[in-house]
Amino acid sequence: MIKSGIGYDAHQLGEGESLVIGGVKIESKLGSIGHSDGDVLIHAILDAILGATASGDIGLLFPSENIKYKNFHSGDFLKIVKKEILNKTFKILHIDSVVILQSPKLRAYINQMRTNISTILDLKLNQVSIKATTTDFLGYIGRGEGLAAQSIVTIEDNRL
Repeated sequence: MIKSGIGYDAHQLGEGESLVIGGVKIESKLGSIGHSDGDVLIHAILDAILGATASGDIGLLFPSENIKYKNFHSGDFLKIVKKEILNKTFKILHIDSVVILQSPKLRAYINQMRTNISTILDLKLNQVSIKATTTDFLGYIGRGEGLAAQSIVTIEDNRL
């Protein structure tokens, strides 16, 4: 059976923080404020995987109240989900994501993000699509106060 899951994440931007998106450190004056590394792209992908597999959400598996996950690398969350949830039961067919950020531009980083995610999940590069957009200066993202990401993951459920 083919299933899909949708994921969304948003974080506030602040001075003195690192901006990590898709496991790539982005040069920026502002960084993502979060309990872990604040990687909105990987968080959105995680929630999409968890939704497609009916396994809850990122907050259920990796609660921000747990000090163990403070400053945790989001790529490691993805490795845990791959091992404990995806294993041999589910096969990811495709990931499509969009990062919403006014500045800086992400074009130069997209291929490395795709490579990072495809490597962690043992996918071919053409199974991972990542796009970037702005809000044309509208809302909290347009004012440079935050960023967000959305993702949809298509999986094959081998249990059915």
